[in-house]
Amino acid sequence: MKLHLLRIAALVALVAHPMPALAKDEKPSTKTEEAALPDPVAIVEGEKISRADLQEAFNRAVASSGGMNPADLTATQKMEGYREILDQLIIDKLISRKASSLEITDADLDAEIAKAKGQFPDAAAFKAEMEKAGETESSFRDTVKRMLQQQKWMQNQLGDKGKVNEADVKKFYDENKKEFEHPELVRASHILILVPEDADEKTVAEKKKLAEAALVRVTEKKEDFAVVAKEVSEEPGAKQSAGDLNFFPKDRMVPEFANAAFAMKKGDVSTEVVRTKFGWHIIKVTDRKEAGMMPFDEVKVQVTSYLEGSKRRDAVRGVIDGLRADAKVENNLPAAAKAAAEPKAPATEKEN
Repeated sequence: MKLHLLRIAALVALVAHPMPALAKDEKPSTKTEEAALPDPVAIVEGEKISRADLQEAFNRAVASSGGMNPADLTATQKMEGYREILDQLIIDKLISRKASSLEITDADLDAEIAKAKGQFPDAAAFKAEMEKAGETESSFRDTVKRMLQQQKWMQNQLGDKGKVNEADVKKFYDENKKEFEHPELVRASHILILVPEDADEKTVAEKKKLAEAALVRVTEKKEDFAVVAKEVSEEPGAKQSAGDLNFFPKDRMVPEFANAAFAMKKGDVSTEVVRTKFGWHIIKVTDRKEAGMMPFDEVKVQVTSYLEGSKRRDAVRGVIDGLRADAKVENNLPAAAKAAAEPKAPATEKEN
């Protein structure tokens, strides 16, 4: 997992709101075709955002997008990206001005940095990502501190605005019951011996023998299925999951696996190994659910999280809109062209 090391979290907007597709007659931009950016590009409460600041943010956002080449973007696409990022830079400045006086303890800061570093396999990978983002240890610490200040300030503004009560959750459940219907479900665990798709017959047979040996252990020798799965299954993550696939509908799995699993009863282990495009499987059905409605108590936590997330996003947008309405902001980028109005249908004569 990559850590977002840019100085402002809002730069992700370029990836979340991708550039528009090229029009048929629109070619990738060149330096002579690109509209020159004004300098400064914006003034927020008397504080300038320079052309260089915006360009740096744009370059970082493109770099973090995963393969986007700035040379392939048209002038229109670039300008849309500049507008998107500048809007986020303005918001960042407004919130930073409000949050800059909030205290963040060294313990909280150290914990957040440790959490960020924990997303990387080792210190070298973390350092490489920081260098890619143009961060030093010191600047990254400042970035994280500012992020925590902004989070703390925003949370103070929101208070309980993002909370929902159980009555709201139950109302949503009752009004959207169709969303909580489910088909017949099976819960299964499996032991997988991987077989390359281009494997020859000899390799397939050798892999089958390994799978059959594991099948003997869990059926004839009565060894614990989870223990054997952790030991021999070649599925990524099997050591953690013990092969558990949780509940799934029939159409989620490849047909060979699904047909075998749905033909079994709870507690059954497949009597023979099952071949799919992934390899050889030993399947154990651990539970079943007939088609029906998920009970309210079973989905209450997920629905609460969904509703609170939606309510919190609306509340955050309200806080930001209020900030912008009360602030003096000069945006010097050219405004986006308004979409052409659709032609009206021709008037028809009234029928007699």
